[in-house]
Amino acid sequence: MTGGLLLLAAALLLWPGRAALRRDRRRSLIRDGDVAARPAAGVPLPAVAAVAAGAVAALLSTPLVAALAGCCTALAARAELRRRAGAQEEERLAALVEALTALGAELRGGRSLDEATRAAVAACADEDSGRALARAVRSPGDDGGETDGELGRALGRVAAAARLSARTGCSLAAVVGAVEDDLRARSRQRLELRSATAGARASAALLAGLPVLGLVMGGGVGADPWRVLTATLPGQVLLVVGVGLEVAGLAWSARLVSRAVR
Repeated sequence: MTGGLLLLAAALLLWPGRAALRRDRRRSLIRDGDVAARPAAGVPLPAVAAVAAGAVAALLSTPLVAALAGCCTALAARAELRRRAGAQEEERLAALVEALTALGAELRGGRSLDEATRAAVAACADEDSGRALARAVRSPGDDGGETDGELGRALGRVAAAARLSARTGCSLAAVVGAVEDDLRARSRQRLELRSATAGARASAALLAGLPVLGLVMGGGVGADPWRVLTATLPGQVLLVVGVGLEVAGLAWSARLVSRAVR
């Protein structure tokens, strides 16, 4: 019964959220046209990691431990995917800043908008960010909501400046420079906040490892706590409750740190 409930909880954890579904729908559209493309089929990384960890744990221990290992591995894989997505967004923002620098310099140098845009796209290290910037400058009324987060807001400001420049003939270089300065300031602020919260993250990781250290110390003095947790009913209940509290504590700590970094 307990194993079935844990498997059901793992299935709910692996179910994609609304944000992930929106990203998949956006990726399923061809950007250069209006024809829908079928998304590439594949198994999510958290599911693969959960099945692999559960299979290994089932061979070494009880089904309860296998279910718990699958759930924890799935959560760890999802956290790693979020970390990679955040790092990728940082790289795209850095590439957009360099492209805006090139765009502003070309415009202030007297180049035409098309020539300056081509130079900015060529200077952009990320192709997607370069294409998004070119669309924001050349077709500012057709943003389509393709990008989210800070990158999308920055491109929205560039598109609004391009619309204003097209209607009134005002200079686009000043607004591009302002967006660039704002992105650089926000990047420095995020780095400072990450440095300030590094101690809290290290403390949370240390506290998360203390239960494992307790199991090792208990086994060292001959108490055999692992057998008690896996072979007896009270121990199994305590194991499930302990893992749940551990996951909840890590999730709450990560939420507090992420809210402080925002």
